[in-house]
Amino acid sequence: MSSALLDTQHALQTPEGVELRLRVAGPVVRALAWLIDFSLRLLVYLAIVLLASMLGKVGEGMFLLSFFLLEWFYPVLFEVYHEGATPGKARMGLKVLNQNGTPVGWTGAMLRNLLRAVDALPLFYACGLFSLLLTRNFQRLGDLAAGTLVVYNDIPSPKPSAQSSLPQAAPLSLPQALNATEQRAIISFAERASILPPSRVMELADLASDLTGETGEASAQRLYRMANGLYR
Repeated sequence: MSSALLDTQHALQTPEGVELRLRVAGPVVRALAWLIDFSLRLLVYLAIVLLASMLGKVGEGMFLLSFFLLEWFYPVLFEVYHEGATPGKARMGLKVLNQNGTPVGWTGAMLRNLLRAVDALPLFYACGLFSLLLTRNFQRLGDLAAGTLVVYNDIPSPKPSAQSSLPQAAPLSLPQALNATEQRAIISFAERASILPPSRVMELADLASDLTGETGEASAQRLYRMANGLYR
């Protein structure tokens, strides 16, 4: 068997030339995350049933509305507003991302979760399980339609190795919080600046003008300072 078939990493490259390798999650850990989320929803259902039983017909309507919202919007809201992770996924160290490594948005989250109805057919998520086992990146049908992946939330630290060489610049703290991928992109830019054509350096630096508040050479210099600040 080819070793490539055993590799569960999803490789991608950012526009800045930074290579990322994401570990995709298999069916077992995803099933455990689903069980945690199901247990949490079940507790909420029990609380709603106890309350609804005291409200008669109004309680029945409240229960049906709550069931609809929990089943269809519970995962969507967490995936969009909680860094791609429901409580179950967060507990298992997982998150949902787009295939290009960017955070999942409303369209992707809605589509992948609406198609859970198909993945659940004919029983016990059989379609979803077969899809996970037959696809390279363990994608169920909802993931394939939405262009999403479920990966381990263990992106390595962006700090460069001891051999890395950064341009000499006074360290500067980041003006806003950035995730590990964004920090690594800044460091990679600074590391590679000396081997890139000046026009390419300016082009890349301008992509970060919202962060640096500058353009051109001034933006590049601020990025060098931020990279040194991260390394420190």
